[in-house]
Amino acid sequence: MRLIARLIVAVIANGVALFVASRFVPGFTITMEPLESFAMLAAILTALNVLVKPVLKLLLGPIIVLTLGLALLALNATVLKLLDFLSEDLTIQTITALFLASLIVGATNTIFHLARKS
Repeated sequence: MRLIARLIVAVIANGVALFVASRFVPGFTITMEPLESFAMLAAILTALNVLVKPVLKLLLGPIIVLTLGLALLALNATVLKLLDFLSEDLTIQTITALFLASLIVGATNTIFHLARKS
C-alpha cells in the first residue's frame, strides 16, 4: 500500500515539474487539452524514472562519479528526451529547453525524494 501511495505522490510531483517547466521554459510545450493526457504524461515520466533511470545510473555510475554528479543532468535530459519520443503531447524544441527543463524536473524530483525520506 505504501508503494502505491509513493507512486501517486511521484506522479503528482512529476506533473507539477512538467507544468512548471512548460510555463517557464520557452521551447518546452505540453498539450494539456484533455487533463487525462497530461496525467498520462506525468505517469509515463514516473515510470521512466522508476524503471529506466536506475538502470542508466548503474551503467553510467563511473561517469557520474568522475563528473562529480554533473552527468546526472545529462541523464535527466535523456529521460526527458525519451519522454518526448514516446509521447506526442510533449514537444522539446531546443537543447537549451531540454537542459532547463531537466534542471527543473531534476530539482523537483530531488525535493520529492528528500521530503519522502524525512
